[in-house]
Amino acid sequence: MSFAALTSAMVVRQGAAPDWLHFLLPRILYFNTLVLFVSSGTLEWSRRRIAAGPRGSTSSVEGLAGLSGLYLTLALGLLFVTGQVVAWRQLAAQGLFLSTAPSSAFFYVLTALHGLHVMGGLGGLVYVLHRLRGKSGPVPHAALGAAALYWHFMDGLWLYLLVILVTRL
Repeated sequence: MSFAALTSAMVVRQGAAPDWLHFLLPRILYFNTLVLFVSSGTLEWSRRRIAAGPRGSTSSVEGLAGLSGLYLTLALGLLFVTGQVVAWRQLAAQGLFLSTAPSSAFFYVLTALHGLHVMGGLGGLVYVLHRLRGKSGPVPHAALGAAALYWHFMDGLWLYLLVILVTRL
């Protein structure tokens, strides 16, 4: 709901203001998009490998492959967040800051809010990895499924934001 409200506010603000500044998005955002979608693929692959092992055990070959895929997903998620910081620095180098114009403010707020949500997803993946590596209790299929669903939602949300940013900024 926050993203819908913010994008609605952005559209209204753009139409009502002569001070709207159009600028090119940093090209790294397109690379970041690829990284995020690849991470979604590695997460889904991992989830299926872990589920294919005997009773979801991570000690099987399938389970170990799934576990390594989760680590790869985590690394790709961190790469995405790092790429977002690089994009902010590129805009700052062009003299576009949070307070420069309404358009740059919306860019920073939307991408920062999404970045915070991605970091929350990374926290969920760390929790799942901790549970999978632990020797106590069964593999947390529900936690892994929830983390995967959340992560895939963040991908779709990012695609939505990127389209909005490309068409409006």
